[in-house]
Amino acid sequence: MRSKKWIHLCIDMQRMFEDETPWQARWMPKIADQVIEVATRFPERTIFTRFVPPDAPEEMPGMWRDYYEKWPMMTARQIDPDLIKLIRPLQRLVPPARILDKRTYSPWLSGRLERTLNYEGVETIVVTGGETDVCVMSAVLGAIDLGYGVVLLKDGVYSGLDQTHDASLELLGNRFSVQLELATVEEWLGALSKR
Repeated sequence: MRSKKWIHLCIDMQRMFEDETPWQARWMPKIADQVIEVATRFPERTIFTRFVPPDAPEEMPGMWRDYYEKWPMMTARQIDPDLIKLIRPLQRLVPPARILDKRTYSPWLSGRLERTLNYEGVETIVVTGGETDVCVMSAVLGAIDLGYGVVLLKDGVYSGLDQTHDASLELLGNRFSVQLELATVEEWLGALSKR
């Protein structure tokens, strides 16, 4: 752990990725217990992001419009609104945990997250959630660009594909080793308890 000033950024642990939808990530349940463990221990330090689709493709700019034309059944107008919610065990942690809704893979584009973390003096971001090769990757690279230290809990992130999940962890661990630390939840909690 690089800093006492840390937050847990939990990426997109939502029912739309847990339930049977076109975006279901079938092995989210394999990491859910680890994510729940971290969030339950530190709800006041947890920020949950939620990927919130637009009502219709034409609300989005550029290639995002094409994206939702491919996935019209996942627009907010067509899906059950409960699918946008966090998975059930995490819902009860809000508050004190907070929610940050986003329309893109990155949680950084609106500037709200960076302003919040700067105000709170956060220096390190502990990351869980999914998907490793999409929204987690975007969140981690943005955090690194902004100068934050990152602890990526490798048994607390999921993806829809094993191959790209494994490749993403290898890429992040090898190419960003100065700015990013890979650890299991148990390793990180153990190190935290020794501080």
